[in-house]
Amino acid sequence: FLPQVCGCIILGFSIWIRVSGAQQVNACNSSMFAGVNLLIAVGAIIMILGFLGCCGAVKESRCMLMLFFIALLLILILQVTGGILGAVYKPQVEAALNDTLNAGVDALKSTTGEHKEYQEEFQKLERKNQCCGMLNGPKDWGENFNKLSSNMCECEVEKQSSDLCTKYENRYIYKRPCGEVIMQQIKDNLVIIMGIAFGLAAVEIIGLVFSMSLYCQIGKK
Repeated sequence: FLPQVCGCIILGFSIWIRVSGAQQVNACNSSMFAGVNLLIAVGAIIMILGFLGCCGAVKESRCMLMLFFIALLLILILQVTGGILGAVYKPQVEAALNDTLNAGVDALKSTTGEHKEYQEEFQKLERKNQCCGMLNGPKDWGENFNKLSSNMCECEVEKQSSDLCTKYENRYIYKRPCGEVIMQQIKDNLVIIMGIAFGLAAVEIIGLVFSMSLYCQIGKK
């Protein structure tokens, strides 16, 4: 029963993270939420495995308990492997993230219309998070700064603060680059994901111990 509950919690949290970060994904790159997508899959699988474990315990089926044990063990091994790979390839991940942000800057500067949808989504991101540009503020928009909208990055607050706004081309715009917002969003989500992963590992170990214990007890009958 415990794995099913944990699976539901993991699934719920993962979907919440995915949905809450949807705009950042649209304005950046969907690969940034690969870990969240993986957790959604893991949560769903654990819910199914929890049902298998419950049935095995109720029916005292050694076959079902062994299947539950093996599947849970495989998931735990994959989690540990994923964590190790994440630590080993951290520089490559950071480099890929920087490349993604730089590609976003190129898309903002594009005047061909090819990235029109991206630019529209990014403007929504700017208004929502009170930021401007990807890495270098309004300069990231290039010629599009005055071309796409007359109030691009404009401070929509009654009292402009020097911490929030800065003057650029005779109007007040948001000071903070949106790249900082996106990076903070990723860091916040990573903390949640790591917490879920550690909690999940603990539950999996408990599940492994109990399933094997029950498996052995049934075998002695």
